[in-house]
Amino acid sequence: MTKPRAIYLLRPDALPKIYGPAQQTALAELVEFVAPPQHALSVQENPALLADVEVIFSGWGMPAMDEEFLAHAPNLKALFYGAGSVKKIVTGASWARGVRVTSAYGANAVTVSHYTLAQVIFSLKRGWHFARAIRESGGWVNRTPVPGTYGSTVGLVSLGQVGRRVAKLLQVLDVQVIAYDPFASDTDAAALGVELVALDEVFRRADVVSLHAPWLPETVGMITGAHFASMKENATFINTARGAIVREAEMIAVLQERPDLWAILDVTYPEPPAPDSSLYSLPNVVLTPHIAGALDDECQRMGQVMVDELRRFLAGEVMEYEITEERARILA
Repeated sequence: MTKPRAIYLLRPDALPKIYGPAQQTALAELVEFVAPPQHALSVQENPALLADVEVIFSGWGMPAMDEEFLAHAPNLKALFYGAGSVKKIVTGASWARGVRVTSAYGANAVTVSHYTLAQVIFSLKRGWHFARAIRESGGWVNRTPVPGTYGSTVGLVSLGQVGRRVAKLLQVLDVQVIAYDPFASDTDAAALGVELVALDEVFRRADVVSLHAPWLPETVGMITGAHFASMKENATFINTARGAIVREAEMIAVLQERPDLWAILDVTYPEPPAPDSSLYSLPNVVLTPHIAGALDDECQRMGQVMVDELRRFLAGEVMEYEITEERARILA
């Protein structure tokens, strides 16, 4: 059987990060690479490199598959994108051509869900509160009541890839999980052990609220100051989704008024926050530089997903993470 003709097309620094030695060896056994690894500028300067390419292995730095790009790649059948969102890469022209697209968004969801579980457990023990109290007092502090991991309530906003994974991970705890997702069915929720409720109710009832909604026009500013003001005493908000979903100024105002609340923010809008943002100084905010997703060696999980997807593609099987035109609109 003739091997498909392939090329790597992504930022030079992204290649070894996503496609490690094991992944590169596996791909070399399955396809024929017709050129050395390329990046957006190199194919722009020498588009003939794309003429025979049937499959592209990519990641950060992949150019958009617009009409001009596709004109130079008449044989392109599939893009294996070893990263997350493909919104800036797929186009009407690529859908019309029928180029199949699969993404490693599911692999990135694994890492985000692990981070979220760690933050949920630590927050239920009020770990950030006690660590801050000891640092500020310069001595030991007495324990005060915590929600803990038995009988407490965790709220999830959205049951997409990450939200579903978090719900499954939370099954190891003795907590009640509630969720807001207008697109989730009762059957889906039951399978995850989740109770579907309104968005307002998630914030009112949960000891920890974790946001996993995609960044869409419909979700911008979805989380308001009123949601934060309604949270239980000593509750925690975790955001590993997108900062634009939260009305940041309103959130900050409530956090200033409610020092009992905590916000664990791995994403902001803008990102990073403006130099004068209160997020840098609020004592009840934990701010991290977008670390929940795949970093360093974790990125090779995304490359491995592409290897596995290629095997399915070559065997004529359904690719687990294939993205349709409709699905591309809702993925963050």
